[in-house]
Amino acid sequence: MNKNNYALIMAGGVGSRFWPVSRTEYPKQFIDFFGVGKTLIQSTYERFLKICPAENIFIVTNEIYTNIIKEQLPDISDNQILAEPIMRNTAPCVSYGSTKIAQLNPDATIVVAPSDHTITDQEAFIAAIEQSLKAASENDCLITLGIKPSRPDTGYGYIQYTEDCLPTDDQIHKVKIFTEKPNLDLAKSFIQSGDFLWNAGIFIWSAKAINKSFSVHLPEMHEIFQQGSAAYNTDSESEFIGAAYQQCINISIDFGIMEKAQNVYVLPADFGWSDLGTWASIYDIAEHDYVGNAVIPAEKVMMFNSSNCMVNVPEDKLVILQGLHDYIVVESNNTLLICPRSEEQSIKQVVADVKSKFGTKYI
Repeated sequence: MNKNNYALIMAGGVGSRFWPVSRTEYPKQFIDFFGVGKTLIQSTYERFLKICPAENIFIVTNEIYTNIIKEQLPDISDNQILAEPIMRNTAPCVSYGSTKIAQLNPDATIVVAPSDHTITDQEAFIAAIEQSLKAASENDCLITLGIKPSRPDTGYGYIQYTEDCLPTDDQIHKVKIFTEKPNLDLAKSFIQSGDFLWNAGIFIWSAKAINKSFSVHLPEMHEIFQQGSAAYNTDSESEFIGAAYQQCINISIDFGIMEKAQNVYVLPADFGWSDLGTWASIYDIAEHDYVGNAVIPAEKVMMFNSSNCMVNVPEDKLVILQGLHDYIVVESNNTLLICPRSEEQSIKQVVADVKSKFGTKYI
């Protein structure tokens, strides 16, 4: 295993679309959605153990989740947990992690990945990451993984690529343009063109290349984190980061770096990926009965004349559904949500309304 390979796992989101199961104090990355005995972050961590030495895997998260990380990943040292004092989107966390790792190993090659994605073809995923790590170590480039689309999905961002490739790898293509979530007609045209991929939000680069890109495209942020050179991997790191984040703008790595840099490449891949962004994505992956119901757990849920429902309830709860079709039924944290599957995009607004009426008790 290459000692220069590092992983930075992003685990700071709140997953509001999975409310009420996912809540601010215990969000989706720490939940076992499929009843397999592993939470999403535990599964992600185990994937990267096959790519990086254990001591080279770092978790960046909000400081309020530090104890959950220690509980779910007991082999992680305190120095491998990058605790953010406030939420500032993904660019600051990548700059923080990349600068810290570069202090440990200037020759590091880093994969940055969310903690809450699912991968069904583990071998294909590992092969794609290792191929990208090798290419990133040999070239001054920023690589992202693009998923070969299976449908004109309007919930994903898209990447258009050209025929130009890296000199050392003719499977990794130059990125032409990033496009945010399109409407259906545009998504259909993307699929038909054959040169668009879903943006998986998984990035691979050398520490040198990404820090150079920050110096060019987000120079103020780069300078903020460079000022802590003497503090990284010491007892002073937390105090420095507390002050640094107060100075950072709120911006994503996609908008701040990837959409601006000229040395961005993409590896088309297919490894059974889902970003688990909505209950629909859980429904798509979960096992279904003969009339399309996905029930987790299924022991005490009885369905009568009901079909195509997504049901997630406590395992000791007896639930009977009669005459319900195409609904989401979720209970957790003393809260019951019943919502048509076609209207699940309204859940974020529901959460906002609940917060407005009852405060943070149920959020």
